[in-house]
Order: sequence, then C-alpha cells, then structure tokens
Amino acid sequence: MMSSDAVWYWLLAGAALMLAELVIPGGIVVFLGAACVVVAGALWTGIVHGWVQSLTLWFISSIVLLLSFRQVTQRMLGGDSHVDNTDEELDIYNQRAEVKEAIGPGEKTGRITFQGADWPALGDGSVIPAGTAVRIICRENIALVVEPLQDGE
Repeated sequence: MMSSDAVWYWLLAGAALMLAELVIPGGIVVFLGAACVVVAGALWTGIVHGWVQSLTLWFISSIVLLLSFRQVTQRMLGGDSHVDNTDEELDIYNQRAEVKEAIGPGEKTGRITFQGADWPALGDGSVIPAGTAVRIICRENIALVVEPLQDGE
C-alpha cells in the first residue's frame, strides 16, 4: 500500500478539479478530477506504486473518461451547441443600404452606409446618385457591389 499522503494529494487534486468545473464550465475538468479519484483509489488499494505509475494511470483514465462519458453528459445536461454562419458574405448578401456618395459611372467607386458604417461601393457601371436605396450583391475585396432597388422593393 502507498503512503496515505499521496492518496490524500490525489483526492484533494480531484476535488479541486471537480469544483473548478463550476468556474470553468465545459465538461472536461470534472473528468480530470474523476481521474484523480481513480488514481487515489488505485494507490490506496496498492494496484499502483510510485509517481510514474500514478501519472500514467491518471493520463490514461482521463482520456478514457473523456472519450466515454463527455457526449453522454452533454446530452443529459444540454448546453449551447449552435453553429453560427462563418461566411460574412452570406450575411451581407441581398441586404439594403443607402448611397452616401455617388457611385459610377463605370468603375468609379462611391460610398454607401450599411449597418451604421461607411463602405466603398461599386455599381453596375451606371451612375447611382447619393440618397438612392441599393441592394448589396456581393463583395469585391473591401468594396461592396450594389445595384439600385426598383420602386416596389
């Protein structure tokens, strides 16, 4: 049987990690603490001797607990698992904006106001005067490509 001090160290480390789960949510730290308790039990029963075997058992049991039970606990406890759109261009496509500085003719850049900010804008080659409502078609580098809205839109 191993020294009772080592058993207490592992138990205290396990309790500290499991309590840390309250501060650091995510469902991972609690399994690291549970692995500490497994090591403390193995030391107490004499299955494991020494620090090398203790750390090896902790590492292996941490991985086994994480891979085995993390999905189960997330399913039981729920949590935030939504996936946001990571493509910014899809968020701006087909949105309305207002021309702040005339766009065109040709490739002449103007400015639009979109989401409270001024953006450089390109048109379809025709002149789009200031104050016109436009629709964003796409983005070309940092400039937004727009087209004027029809009267009914």
